[in-house]
Amino acid sequence: MKHYTDTLGLTLSGANAAAAARYAAAVRLLQCYRGDPVAEVDAALAEAPDFVMAHALKAWLHLLGTEPGGLPVARAALEAAEELPATHREAGHLAAIRHLVEGRWHAASRVMEDVTIEAPRDALGLLAGHLIDFFTGHSRMLCDRIARALPHWDAFMPGFHSVLGMHAFGLEETGDYARAETAGRRGVELEPTDGWSQHAVAHVLEMQNRTEDGIRWMRDNHGWAGDSFFQVHNWWHLALYHLEAGDIPTVLALFDGPIYGAKSGVVLDMVDASAMLWRLHLRGVDVGDRWQAVADNWAPISTVGLYAFNDLHAVMAFTGGGRGDAAQAVIAAQKEAITRGDDNSGFTAEVGNAACRAIIAFGDGDFRTAVALLRPIRSIAARFGGSHAQRDVIDLTLIEAALRAGDTPLAAALVAERCDRRHDSALSRLFQRRATQLPAV
Repeated sequence: MKHYTDTLGLTLSGANAAAAARYAAAVRLLQCYRGDPVAEVDAALAEAPDFVMAHALKAWLHLLGTEPGGLPVARAALEAAEELPATHREAGHLAAIRHLVEGRWHAASRVMEDVTIEAPRDALGLLAGHLIDFFTGHSRMLCDRIARALPHWDAFMPGFHSVLGMHAFGLEETGDYARAETAGRRGVELEPTDGWSQHAVAHVLEMQNRTEDGIRWMRDNHGWAGDSFFQVHNWWHLALYHLEAGDIPTVLALFDGPIYGAKSGVVLDMVDASAMLWRLHLRGVDVGDRWQAVADNWAPISTVGLYAFNDLHAVMAFTGGGRGDAAQAVIAAQKEAITRGDDNSGFTAEVGNAACRAIIAFGDGDFRTAVALLRPIRSIAARFGGSHAQRDVIDLTLIEAALRAGDTPLAAALVAERCDRRHDSALSRLFQRRATQLPAV
């Protein structure tokens, strides 16, 4: 079988020069989260139908967005590739994709770990593994997977900015903020359109509560916007800074514009929309009918039981939009998902189901039940994925539930904890004032 060797020394079985160029273009787009990498990989397959890694990339592209509709496409791409001769590295990709198609997130992660230990310049392998680490909340591997490969890369290699951006995000999620900021800024310097490097620095500034720095960082460089399919999440980060500052009109303007003005039905965009509206809801902001468009888009896919982190955000939309029956349908689907035995059954049983029921209880005004459900899971919430910044909504809901329940000792304790972690914070000061106004016990 014919093969091609790319500029990083990797064998591409079934490729020719034209197909390999299309494949490389698709990987470059994916590394920046821009454009239409699917179109490029389809063009590669039109040039070389037996191109194993093009089939693998098509599968990854349809798996790593956690879109239910992507599964059949990914499965078809996998089955096409499994019929073809492949190298050991390429077979590793296919084995990991098979695991992920069948819901075995952790097994997919371990396979891709071995793939990139043996082939540390496999840019797609690093990116796919990194995103799996994100979706499984595996903070250490977010950093370590990339750190292992870094000695094999340099600034003259295509895609080095992406490796820096992934390392930056892993460093941030493991608390190494200074090095994370340096690496992320360097990634953007090398490639101004790199949305992931931009996002890694946004996370650093969020975790350090550097609100003004964060606003400047996001507004001074718009290379991450434009045709980026990751831009909604970066706009969400900008809105988080304005929310922290108490600038509600700007948050609503961002929501109505780049965050959800297009009323996207993309899962990752709906997660951001739900999360922002819920934070506003916790602040007592009347968001009007904004919940309805988000809830409408969650409705067709909310009961697939694919990924518990998504379930939580669907339930936020249904609860905020007054659709109790739809929220309860998610709970019923979760109960069925728990019986399946795949990794999402664990995500759901350990964290997701309690988190969803807590949101429903909060929406019903049953704040004590919300507190009781959230306290046991908040320290293990990473098990169902997301970042520290995203999972902060669990802590915010818990604090607000304790305040509204009138649980003075718990509210005071939670607020003191947050003030210690985010001491220079307008929101922390607001929580502190409210806690001191509760009746003494």
